[in-house]
Amino acid sequence: MSTVEWQISEEYVPYTDAISFMEDRIAGIRAGTAQEMVWLLEHPPLYTAGTSSDPAELLSADRFPVYQTGRGGRHTYHGPGQRVAYVMLDLKRRGADVRAYVHNLERWVIETLAVFSVAGEIRPDRVGVWVDRGNGREDKIAAIGVRVRKWVTYHGISINVEPDLEHFTGIVPCGIEEHGVTSLVDLGLPVTMADLDAQLKASFADVFGQTS
Repeated sequence: MSTVEWQISEEYVPYTDAISFMEDRIAGIRAGTAQEMVWLLEHPPLYTAGTSSDPAELLSADRFPVYQTGRGGRHTYHGPGQRVAYVMLDLKRRGADVRAYVHNLERWVIETLAVFSVAGEIRPDRVGVWVDRGNGREDKIAAIGVRVRKWVTYHGISINVEPDLEHFTGIVPCGIEEHGVTSLVDLGLPVTMADLDAQLKASFADVFGQTS
């Protein structure tokens, strides 16, 4: 199996530029002319609407740009202080099992968070990774939204490091009203983006295999 290329963008990446890049890259992966890839980046503030999105859950349509997107799921927020990881892998070489792939994304996030003493958890009725805050409160710390085309994956995960959590109030995040959103810094952990990136790469190798 070839190694997985990693790319980190230091500047905010416009959403449409990211989609165009991923479309080109997954075509190359399918054709055998490009390596699998994990792309770590931040977006400027924006909302995305997945294939299951409900327009009623977009509470502030004029606040930030809103992009219709082909990934699964509902409305999400992306913005500064949130690490987005776009994952472009060839599932034909990795078991051809989409359910197992999503499980591995969850495991990747959970193993990464554990290094920072955060107990990430999954729920059978809710997408993403959650933190139990006690007294019945659970907050989402990471979102997962994927698309697979001809067995090549794109889109991926986002982990809240230090975003402006008030920005999430413009949507019903992932259609879930009864729970909140948190971040590593909100939990009292002074984790930097570089800290998270290093651990994402280490944990990825444990879960998915080789990296470059």
